[in-house]
Amino acid sequence: MGKENCTTGTEFILLGFSDAPGLRVFLFLGFLSIYGVTVLGNVGMIAFIQVSPRLHTPMYFFLSHLSLVDFCYSTIIVPKMLANILNEDKTISFLGCAVQFYLFCTCVVTEVILLAVMAYDRFVAICDPLLYMVTMSRNLCVELVSCCYLCGTVCSLIHLCLALKIPSYRSNVISHFFCDLPPLLSLACSDVTVNQLLIYIVATLNETITIMVILTSYLFILLTILRMRSAEGRCKTFSTCASHLTAIVVFHGTILFIFCWPHSGNNNINSDKVVVIAMLNPLIYSLWNKDVKEAHVKVVNSKTFS
Repeated sequence: MGKENCTTGTEFILLGFSDAPGLRVFLFLGFLSIYGVTVLGNVGMIAFIQVSPRLHTPMYFFLSHLSLVDFCYSTIIVPKMLANILNEDKTISFLGCAVQFYLFCTCVVTEVILLAVMAYDRFVAICDPLLYMVTMSRNLCVELVSCCYLCGTVCSLIHLCLALKIPSYRSNVISHFFCDLPPLLSLACSDVTVNQLLIYIVATLNETITIMVILTSYLFILLTILRMRSAEGRCKTFSTCASHLTAIVVFHGTILFIFCWPHSGNNNINSDKVVVIAMLNPLIYSLWNKDVKEAHVKVVNSKTFS
C-alpha cells in the first residue's frame, strides 16, 4: 500500500451493523433491552449488597466491584452503538475512539483479574473457614481490588501508547461496532507487528496466570469438599461456587475466543464481533446464589411490612 493512499486518522466510521439496514429498529430495541437489563441488574446488585447486612462479607464486596466493572464496560460501548444503529452519521473522533478502547480494555483486564481474586476468596472461605474473616480483612480486600484496577489501567495504557504512535491509516472505516484495537490495527499503513504481538502476549499472560490461580484454588476447594462427610455440606459448599464458576466459563471463554484464538489474517475480523453480555453476572449470582435469594426475600418482606 503506497503512502499516497494513507491518511492521518482524525475520525473513524464504525460500520457496526450497517450490513443489516432493514433490521435497524429490531437491533436497536434488542440491544436497548439488553442494556437496560444490564444497568438494572448491575446497579441493583450493588445497591442490594449495600443495604443487606447479610451480604457485607468479602465475597460480596468483590461481587459489587464485579458488577461495577460490568456496568462500566457496557456503558462505554452500548450508548454509542445504539446511536450508530439509528443514525446515518457513524463517525467517531480519533480521541473518542482512543478513549473508548482504553476504558473498555481497562474494564476487561480488571474483570479478568478480579475473577481470579474471587476464586482465591472462595478458597480461603472453604478451606480455612475459621480464619476467613481474619485472612480476608477489609484492608486486604481493598488492596486486592485496587491491584485489579491498577493492572487493568497499566495494561491498557501500554496498548494505547503504542496505538497512538501509528502515523497513518489506509482507511478510516472500522468493521466493528466499537473501537476495539485489533480492527483498528488492521487499518494501519505502518508495521504493527509489535502491537499485535503485544496484544497476544498480554492477553495470553493474563489468561494463563489468572486461570492458574483459579484452577489451583478450585483444586484445593474440590479436595476439601471430597473430605466432607455430610452430603448436604458438600452440596451447600459447592452451591456457593457454582455461580462464580459459571461467570468464569462465560467470561474467559469469550476472552480466549477473541484474543487468544489464532486467526489467519484479517479475514476473520468479523468473527470477533462477539458481545460480552454483562447482564449475565448479576443474573447468575441472583438466580444461583442462596445467600442473595434469601437476603432479597428479607428485604422485600421488610419493605412490605413497613
